[in-house]
Amino acid sequence: MGGTVAGPHGPVPVRRYAARRETNTGTTLVWLHGGGFFRGTLDLPEAHVVAGALADRGLDVVTVGYRLAPLPGLPAVGRRGSHSRRHHPVPNDDVRAVLEVVRRQTDGPVLLGGASAGACLAAAVTRALPVAARPSGLVLAYGFFHARSPRDPAVLRTVRGHRRLTHHPTLLDRANRNHVGRGGDTVAAFPGGQDLADFPRTLMVDAERDTMRASGDRFADELRGAGAEIERHVLPGARHAFLNRPGSPDSDRALDLVADWTAGSSRV
Repeated sequence: MGGTVAGPHGPVPVRRYAARRETNTGTTLVWLHGGGFFRGTLDLPEAHVVAGALADRGLDVVTVGYRLAPLPGLPAVGRRGSHSRRHHPVPNDDVRAVLEVVRRQTDGPVLLGGASAGACLAAAVTRALPVAARPSGLVLAYGFFHARSPRDPAVLRTVRGHRRLTHHPTLLDRANRNHVGRGGDTVAAFPGGQDLADFPRTLMVDAERDTMRASGDRFADELRGAGAEIERHVLPGARHAFLNRPGSPDSDRALDLVADWTAGSSRV
């Protein structure tokens, strides 16, 4: 079911996916698609199909159509209208507004999660919230979390195909700069390398053959160092964005991991 949530920058599109009654765990997941901060919609398999699959597995899911960053190299395109392109912190404010509404409307645990750029947004929003207002847990799929992508030659050697170029750390860094804009606050936008005290329990599901795994590796270590309860899986042979390939073994495995992990949230 579609709709909007009132946010500080205007209405934020959302879609709600109700869990099957017979499998409902009483837990709600607020879920954010990826797309390098500047692309992606609620129709992506990574949003729509994932939400439906998790609803079938017992979760109520709310997907968020947060505002996207300007197109790299084309900053004037899409700057007008009710859902115009905006730099950080606007997308984070959209996510926070939805999370606050869902928390008010829900009796059970509320989790926050996302894939790729959505995972970064989820972690950054969590870090910015007062501890008492943070979600009960985080679900982070093949995310990147640092303003400057970590360079790990061992990880780079595993990447195949066009992503050796399109996901080269130099281009990822450019997308990150585009997200915050000139003079933007990278400390608030990227949780990696920052104070991660009192983070909620976290599930990370990453792809082995993914440039962004280097950031996931480092962020997982940072969370553990801060005392967070973390469960992490690196899917062997998997490539970035496996949730955008519905029915693939990697996608199905990840969805099962999320369902198993979130089942414990109903007891937290």
